[in-house]
Amino acid sequence: MVKASAGGGGKGMRIAWNDEEAAMAFRLCSEEAASSFGDDRMLVEKFVDSPRHIEIQVLGDKHGNAIHLNERECSIQRRNQKVIEEAPSPFLDPATRAAMGDQAVQLSKAIGYDSAGTVEFLCDSQKNFYFLEMNTRLQVEHPITECITGVDLVHQMIRTAYGHPLQLKQEDVGIRGWAFENRVYAEDPTKNFGMPSIGRLYKYEEPKSISGVRCDSGIEEGSEISMYYDPMICKLTCYGGSREEAIATSINALDKYVIRGVTHNIPLLRDVLTEPTFNSGTFTTSYLQETYPDGFQGVQLSQADTLAISSLAAVCHCKEAERARVRLNEKKLKADRTPAARKLVVDVKGEKVAVTVMKKAGSYTVTGPAGNVEVVDNFSLADSVIDTQLNGESLVAQLIKRDPSGQLRIRFKGTA
Repeated sequence: MVKASAGGGGKGMRIAWNDEEAAMAFRLCSEEAASSFGDDRMLVEKFVDSPRHIEIQVLGDKHGNAIHLNERECSIQRRNQKVIEEAPSPFLDPATRAAMGDQAVQLSKAIGYDSAGTVEFLCDSQKNFYFLEMNTRLQVEHPITECITGVDLVHQMIRTAYGHPLQLKQEDVGIRGWAFENRVYAEDPTKNFGMPSIGRLYKYEEPKSISGVRCDSGIEEGSEISMYYDPMICKLTCYGGSREEAIATSINALDKYVIRGVTHNIPLLRDVLTEPTFNSGTFTTSYLQETYPDGFQGVQLSQADTLAISSLAAVCHCKEAERARVRLNEKKLKADRTPAARKLVVDVKGEKVAVTVMKKAGSYTVTGPAGNVEVVDNFSLADSVIDTQLNGESLVAQLIKRDPSGQLRIRFKGTA
């Protein structure tokens, strides 16, 4: 692996399998490094096949003390840049965690490091680990370490910078629960897993009201996403008592995250969180390429998904028709000629679904190919997020657009 000494974010890195590729990688990487970082110095290191990218958070002071605060799993990447991180890693056992932590602490003490930093490693399938680099700064993904340890890293950095000794000892640092960080980007995930998208956010709502969710962002409704800066919109941190709970919280937060005006990568993030290999914890840094060999094409709808979308779309159509019948300030009382039932054909990505919709008190009954579906009438077409129930099961979606022709654009399971 040829990589830029001053690099980061996957820039200035290339794999070389022979002498010719090594020479070419050195030339290209040094040019990219000089352009991006103003430093064309290179490193050459061992390339680990089928690796996992795992980093150890360290904390040191000016009195020779240093501790580690466990690891972060950073293997879900595209173009060597992290997309989803979690803490702790589902791969490490206590012995490997202790060994990696001890190596990171020894390194920190050897160089007299006195702040928060990260020591990065690559691990092979046998849990052998190899030093990658040390980032002498606070990482983007530091909130997930704060979640599982209860340690405020920024507070600790300020204390050590002032010269205070660490009050924490290694035995004070444990692991409580699980946390994920989803990097929400203004990118089109169907193009090489994420090519930048620019535009103005005409609607923007973060899912801050959900328990266990933290949003770190620097934008607001009306902000412009330009080509001149990194396209990250937000670091979405989600915490739970277990890995399964943290994943469920992440999915709920992504479903209720409203971003309009730019293309974003929430469809990819959400799909990864429900994918079997990811849920099993057996992935590597090649996960995206192996899971989506033809690229990411959006969520693949099951028959149940198609039925759910067609039922919701039919109800939205009926609610729009009912709203159109109401005339404001109309004093003359007119007879109610609302049809008892509406027969509709819903086209879901080319699949036509015939349904019949009947309005009841507090709900709609949608009769389709698979029988009756009861849709709770607890939402308005003006709601940013539709959070309702179908046959007693939760359904979260977003009605992004509707036009006079009857066409609806609905975001469901991340994909519109």
